[in-house]
Amino acid sequence: QVHLVESGGGLVEAGGSLRLSCAASTRTFINYVMAWFRQAPGKEREYVGSVDGSGRNTAYADSVKGRFTISRNNARNAVYLQMNNLKSEDTAVYYCAARHRAQDDFGSWGQGTQVTVSS
Repeated sequence: QVHLVESGGGLVEAGGSLRLSCAASTRTFINYVMAWFRQAPGKEREYVGSVDGSGRNTAYADSVKGRFTISRNNARNAVYLQMNNLKSEDTAVYYCAARHRAQDDFGSWGQGTQVTVSS
């Protein structure tokens, strides 16, 4: 289990930007695939994107591709989600998650941070 703490959420106007951060407590951060998920009110949690341990390989949901960027800093045990051109439909609680490279499931989750986009 990895302890994850998100920060950086808030209220932003449509078209604006936000940067979320997630701090991880593990000595082997590079061994973890990191991901962002989100859950809007009344909807199921959905995958936003992920980054491998090296930081060189990323993947995104179609709904955010071209607008969101995931990056990580292994020296700081941190992963980031840069969100640009935000839309009202991006309003959700955003969660950071960690999956050890030898496992199939994301077993560690943060508490979430609220992002609200006003139109």
